[in-house]
Amino acid sequence: MPDLLLELRSEEIPARLQRKAAGDLKKLVTDALVEAGLSYEGAREYWTPRRLTLDIRGLTARSADVREERKGPRTDANEKAIEGFLRAAGLSSISEAQVQSDPKKGDFYVAIISKTGRAAEEIIAEVMPGIIRDFPWPKPMRWGKASSQPGSLRWVRPLQSIVCVFGTEHEETSVIPFEISGIVASNITYGHRFHAPEAITVKRFDDYVANLEKAKVILDAERRKDIILHDARDVAFANGLELVEDEGLLEEVSGLVEWPQVLMGSFEEDYLSIPSEIIRLTIKTNQKCFVTRKPGSETLSNNFILISNIEASDGGKEIIHGNGKVVRARLSDALHFWKRDQGNLPDLETLEASAKKFGLDLAKPLDQRMAKLDALNVTFHAKLGTQGERVERIRAMAAKVAFPAGADYKLVDRAVVLAKADLRTEAVGEFPELQGVMGRKYAALQGEDVVVSTAIEEHYKPQGPSDQLPQDKVAITVALADKLDTLIGFWAVDEKPTGSKDPFALRRAALGVIRIILERGVHLTLLPRIVSHMARIDMDISSSVASDDMTRQLDLLSFFHDRLKVYLRDQGARHDLIDAVLTPETDDLRMVARRVEALTAFVSSEDGKNLLAGTKRAVQLLAAEEKKGTVVADGVSDALLKLDAEKELFAAIKTVSAEASGAIEKEDFRSAMAALSTLRAPVDRFFTDVLVNDEDAAIRANRLALLRLIREATGTVADFSKIAG
Repeated sequence: MPDLLLELRSEEIPARLQRKAAGDLKKLVTDALVEAGLSYEGAREYWTPRRLTLDIRGLTARSADVREERKGPRTDANEKAIEGFLRAAGLSSISEAQVQSDPKKGDFYVAIISKTGRAAEEIIAEVMPGIIRDFPWPKPMRWGKASSQPGSLRWVRPLQSIVCVFGTEHEETSVIPFEISGIVASNITYGHRFHAPEAITVKRFDDYVANLEKAKVILDAERRKDIILHDARDVAFANGLELVEDEGLLEEVSGLVEWPQVLMGSFEEDYLSIPSEIIRLTIKTNQKCFVTRKPGSETLSNNFILISNIEASDGGKEIIHGNGKVVRARLSDALHFWKRDQGNLPDLETLEASAKKFGLDLAKPLDQRMAKLDALNVTFHAKLGTQGERVERIRAMAAKVAFPAGADYKLVDRAVVLAKADLRTEAVGEFPELQGVMGRKYAALQGEDVVVSTAIEEHYKPQGPSDQLPQDKVAITVALADKLDTLIGFWAVDEKPTGSKDPFALRRAALGVIRIILERGVHLTLLPRIVSHMARIDMDISSSVASDDMTRQLDLLSFFHDRLKVYLRDQGARHDLIDAVLTPETDDLRMVARRVEALTAFVSSEDGKNLLAGTKRAVQLLAAEEKKGTVVADGVSDALLKLDAEKELFAAIKTVSAEASGAIEKEDFRSAMAALSTLRAPVDRFFTDVLVNDEDAAIRANRLALLRLIREATGTVADFSKIAG
C-alpha cells in the first residue's frame, strides 16, 4: 500500500505554535481522506521552526465503489415532493428512478446512486488546497504582491514550498501536483538555510529524513529536545557544574533550532547577589538560555547554557560573546530593580493615609509599596474595586478563618497587609510570575517574622492539582482568605465560569480551597463566611444584584460541591457515596470527605452490604406507602409491638441511634458506621418475620413508623437510598 509524505515549508513558525499546528495538520488531512473513502494504517506529524511534515503510511490506493439506495416519495406524491427527491438524489428526471412496492404503503420511488471509487492521488489533490487555505493559525498573515488581492493565502509566516509525494515503498514515487497562491506542490525541499541551502529531491519519508539530517536539519522535535538536554548536561558537567533543567524552556528552544548546538557562556560573579529566581527568569525570558548551579546546591553559578542553530567555524566564540553581552545588560537592569526595591519611595508624605489605614510602617520598603498600591487606587477588577479595597476584604475574611485554622491572628493580619505589596515592586513589574516570591524576599530583608514572609509567597498556593500546599498555619489562613475573597467576589458580580471559559481561574481557586481544607485538616464551615462576605462586597460596590443573595450564595456552595466531587473521584471515591453524604446545604467539606471515607469502608464489608440492602428495602417500602397516603404513626408505640422481631429491632435502633449520634458528635464516623452495622441482624429478622402491611391499621402505622426510624438512624451518616447496590 502506498505512503503519503507532505511538507509545508515556511519562514520561522513561532515555537509556541509548532506542536499544535503539526497536530492540526495531521487531523485535518487524515479526517479529509477518511471522509473521502480512504483508509490508512498510521500517521505521524513532525515539526521544525521552518516546516510542518506529515507521514501517512499504508494509504489505500483508491476509494471503494459505493452503491446506495435512497428511498423517495410515493408515486402519487405531489410535484414538489418529487422535485425535492430528484434534487437530493442528483437525478435529472423521475424516469431515472425505480419504482418499488410496499404491501402497506403502496408504490414509491427509489434512486440507485452509484459512485465509482477515485484514485487517492485525485482525492489528495482535491482536499489539500482547502486545508492549507483554511488552516487554523491564530494570527495568520498575508505577504507579497498577492497580499492585496481578495482571497490571497494567509499563513503564520510566508509559505515557501510544498512537498507532496505518493507511492509504495518499493516503487517510484510520484508528485501529487496541486497549486495554491502560485505555490505548486513538488518533490523539492531545502535543508538548513545557512549550512545547506541547496535543493533536496524527496522520494519517500526515510530518505527525506536522512537527507535533511545531512543538510543539518533534525526533523523530530523530541530528538532535538533529547540532544539539547543531554549535550547541555554534558557541557555543564565538563565544567564542574549541574544544569538547572526546565521542561518548558526545553520545549521552546527545541522549536527555535533545526540543528541544535549547545554552548556555554558566562557573566560576572557580582550579579549572583541578585536572587536566583530573578537571574533565572532574566536569562530565560530574554535569551532563552538555561542556568547552571554547583552540583548538589541551589546556588547558581555565573555560567549559562545557550542553544545555537549554527555550527560556527570559530567554535561559537562570537555567538557566546553576543549572548553574553545581552545577558549582562539584562542582569544589570535586574540588579537595578533589586536595589531600587529595597530603597525608599520618593513621595512618602503622600502615603500616610494609606499607611494609617493598614497599620503600615513607612520606614520599611515593602510597607511603602503596599501604601503606594493603595494610594494609586490600582484596579483589581472593574466591578470589584481596587487592590487596596481587596486587601481590606481579605483582612476581614482572614479574621474569620484564623481561629479554625489555628493561626495567630496578629501574624495573619501582618501577612495579609503585605501579601500584595510586591505588585508595586520593579522586580515583579518586570517579571509578574515572581509575585509572592519577591514579597517573601523583601519581607525577610526588612525583618518580618519568618511565618509572615513565608505566607506572602505561599498564599498563592496551590496553583494546580499537583502544586504544593502552604505549610504553616498563617500561610494556610492567608491562602484560604485570598481564594475565598476571590470566589465570593466574582460570584457577587455574576462573573462565574461558563462552559470551558474561566478567565479568573475560579475553578483552580475552589480546588485550592478544597485541597487546603481536606489535606491540611481545617475545620471550616463555608456558608456563614460566604453570606457575611458577600453582604460586605455588595455594600462596598453597591451591587445591583444584591436582592438575589441566597441564590448566589447557594450557587457558590454548589460550585464547591462540584469541585469537591471531582477531587474525591480523583482520589478513588465512588460518585454514589459522595452523593449520599452531600446535601445542597452541606458546607463542611472536611466532614464530607471523612464521611465518604467511612462509608466506603462500611459498604465494602459484609454487614454493610446486607444492612444497605435491608435499609433500602425499608426506605422504598416506606416511601411507597407515604406516596399512597398510608397513615404512618408519629412515633413507635411499645404497646403495638406484637412480635419479637419488631421489639428487637426497636430496641436495637434506640441503642444504635444514641451510639451513632455520639460518635458523629466526636467526628468518629467509622465508629458511627460500626454502630449502624449492628442493625444488620435485627433488620434481616424483621423482614423475615414481620408483615409490615398488617390488616390492623394501627399496627401497620406503628410498623411503618419503625421503618422511618431505620431511615432516620442511617440518615445521620448518609442517604442510603442514593447508594448503588
